Amino acid sequence: MVWDARPMANSDSGDSVTDRLVRVLETFTPTRTVQTTAEIGRRAGLPSSTAHRIVAELVGSGLLERDDERRVRIGMRLWELATRSSHALRLRQAALPFMERVQARIREHTQLAILEQDEALFLERLSGPQSGSNVTRIAGRLPLHASSSGLVLLAYSDQTLQARVLEQSLARLTPSTIVDPGALRRKLAEIRTRGHAIAPGYIEEVSTGVAVPLHDETGIVVAALSVVLPRETPTEPSLAELHRSARDIERALGRRR
Repeated sequence: MVWDARPMANSDSGDSVTDRLVRVLETFTPTRTVQTTAEIGRRAGLPSSTAHRIVAELVGSGLLERDDERRVRIGMRLWELATRSSHALRLRQAALPFMERVQARIREHTQLAILEQDEALFLERLSGPQSGSNVTRIAGRLPLHASSSGLVLLAYSDQTLQARVLEQSLARLTPSTIVDPGALRRKLAEIRTRGHAIAPGYIEEVSTGVAVPLHDETGIVVAALSVVLPRETPTEPSLAELHRSARDIERALGRRR
């Protein structure tokens, strides 16, 4: 498909065609999967005519789809393109069998997350009928400083990212969330020393997140494997399962110890 840039040239605000396309796509979230074109335009901050033009182009290309009520949702074409040669897909495929083992043994939410734009992005979540409370969704995001997965990813990230996060005003999601930069810095050092993160009540007071790092074949931490436990559940059995599965996933990714 060839985009006609003439009617969608840079706007008065200086936005490019690409900027506006991204804003349209970003109006979709894990909890907002279907919208009207008017809602998309309002949330993307676009004039009605521009929103209708962009949505029509994206529907025509298969990146968006319309349902029987003319509402708009993400199209299968976008999913297809996103998963081609995707590093995240390869990681998920390598991890999934071992995540299933963790979930079968621990019987609580088991999750896989990567670092994406200063947040923890969750590629997969396995749950059972008896699994406890959990706010995580597949393709959902959580703050690095508050989630066990995010803490692992932050602890093993570069100094530039750590400094950027520590300089921010950290959101307190519960009374237990670490929001003091000094305390967070000590927590990150503890995670690197122990090789895991335990986050009791950081996201929800009733839950404890437990996470371990996943290294690729070069030894770089590329993901976090985690479980979400009821707050008072002992963490040692889960940590043993997570570390075991992390080693198996790393071998599947080609890492040699």
